[in-house]
Amino acid sequence: MKGTVGELGEFGLIRELTSRLTTTPAVRVGPGDDAAVVSAPDRRVVASTDVLVEGRHFRRDWSTAYDVGRKAAAQNLADIAAMGAVPTALLLGLVVPAELPVTWPSELMDGLRDECQVAGAAVVGGDVVRGDTITVSITALGDLRNQEPVMRGGAQPGDIVAVTGWLGWSAAGHAVLSRGFRSPRAFVEAHRRPEPPYHAGPAAAGLGATAMCDVSDGLIADLGHIAEASKVRIDVRFGAIDIPSQMNDIGQAVGVDPMQWVLTGGEDHAIVATFPPDVKLPARWKVIGEVLNPSALPQVTVDGAPWTSQGGWDHFGDIES
Repeated sequence: MKGTVGELGEFGLIRELTSRLTTTPAVRVGPGDDAAVVSAPDRRVVASTDVLVEGRHFRRDWSTAYDVGRKAAAQNLADIAAMGAVPTALLLGLVVPAELPVTWPSELMDGLRDECQVAGAAVVGGDVVRGDTITVSITALGDLRNQEPVMRGGAQPGDIVAVTGWLGWSAAGHAVLSRGFRSPRAFVEAHRRPEPPYHAGPAAAGLGATAMCDVSDGLIADLGHIAEASKVRIDVRFGAIDIPSQMNDIGQAVGVDPMQWVLTGGEDHAIVATFPPDVKLPARWKVIGEVLNPSALPQVTVDGAPWTSQGGWDHFGDIES
C-alpha cells in the first residue's frame, strides 16, 4: 500500500492492519469491537507487557519493520512461556509519525502475526496513536492449562540449573551490526529476530521446574533474578557452556571475549530453569550449573568465583553493555 499513515488516517490504518491478521480457536472475539474476548479454560490468565522505542530498542537501518514485529512479539510471548504457560493472544499499542509510510506498520503487523503463529497465539486487538517517535507496546496473554505458574522464587539448594535456546547470539549480532557489517548472517538474524523455545516453558513446568525465566537481560542478570527471589546462590559451570566457532571468530575480530556475550548478552530469550537434581531432562536442555545455599559471595558465581566483567541490560543505563 502506498502513501503515509497520515494520508490513510487512523481508521484506514486500523483496517489495513487488521486485514492482515489470522486467528486461533482461543479467540472468541477478535479485532473490531470494544475489546477482544479470549478463552481461558484454566480460569487464570498469564499477562506480560513490554515497550520498544525506536532508537533505544531497534533501528530502522538495522532491522526491517517485519523484523521489529517478530522481535516485539517474541520477547513478550517468551515471558508467557517462561511462566510455564501457553501463549494465546497479543495486543498492540502503536505510536507512529503521520509521515511514516503505511508499508512500515503493515510489515510490522505481518511480523507480529507470523511470530504469534509460531507460538500458537494471535493478535487480537490494540490501538494506534500519532506521535513523534515510533513506539511499539505489546501485551501478551497465556493459559496455564491447569498447571501452577513457575516463578522465580522456587529454586532450592541442590537443584540443577539448565538452559534451552541460544545464548550470546543476539549480542554477537549486535556487535557485528555496530561495526557496520551484516555477516555472519546467523548472528545478525538472531539479533533481529530471536527464536524463543516457546514449547520448552510449559514442558519444563510439566517436568517439575522449581524456578524459571527467559534470558532477556543476560544469563548472569536473569539467574540473579532467580537467586534473589529464591534467596539462594547459583553457580554456573564455565566449561558446561559451548561457544560456536563462528562466535569465537567474531570475538577475535572485534576484540571481545565471546563468553562475555554468552553470560551477559540479552535478547536471545532462551529459557533458563532450575530443576530437582533427579529430573531426566530432554536433550534440548543443557545443564550449566547448580543451586547452592546462600553465602557471602554474590548470588550468581561462575566456577565458584564472582563474575567481575560488566554486562547485562539496564533500560536506564547509558548504553547497552
